[in-house]
Amino acid sequence: MKFAVIVFPGSNCDLDMYAAIKDILGEDAEYVQHYETSLEGFDAVLLPGGFTYGDYLRTGAIARFSNIMGEVVRFAEEGKPVFGTCNGFQILAEAGLLPGALRRNDTLKFVCKPQDLKVVNADTQFTSLYKEGEIISVPIAHGEGNYFCDAETLADLKANNQIVFTYANGNPNGSIEDIAGIINKKGNVLGMMPHPERAVEALLGSADGLRLFQSMVENYKKELNK
Repeated sequence: MKFAVIVFPGSNCDLDMYAAIKDILGEDAEYVQHYETSLEGFDAVLLPGGFTYGDYLRTGAIARFSNIMGEVVRFAEEGKPVFGTCNGFQILAEAGLLPGALRRNDTLKFVCKPQDLKVVNADTQFTSLYKEGEIISVPIAHGEGNYFCDAETLADLKANNQIVFTYANGNPNGSIEDIAGIINKKGNVLGMMPHPERAVEALLGSADGLRLFQSMVENYKKELNK
């Protein structure tokens, strides 16, 4: 399985993402720069965390207009897997690939720590190796992780089982309904504020994030064998 790791000016988790895929997962990965216009030959797209374009205007607001994003949108519309973590989640929201928006943490402070998450939906191509209701530990590092949407969108998310992860044992940013990660209706675009790529080895404090990427590979293999 070949993963594209998108690199924007200000990305700072691209190395973590690349290492998680290449060194730990053992799959193929390549960096794709923001100015590129093709994702030909890739099987999945990963948008890493960071501070794209200095987070000016709004987080992800400028990155959303990068050359590569038109191709990311096309990739997603074709039903191929797209995953964004932290700033990557913010970019996906700005691009309209996921509903809602990410606001400043309710404390107005940057938060960086291990965080318990509840797996709300284990029936996705990103979470099939987890158990529904399972509590996992994945680190967070953000200043604008406060997920918000209107009542109609929230009802829609619940009705379609699009809430994939929620914060457990404390909400670190004020996110509505403790939401930590959501998926699109088609089920191929996932965004979450926590960093699973930083939780792929026990040496790092947790290996709970590795199963997210392993789930993607398992789904890819199943699709190939259909």
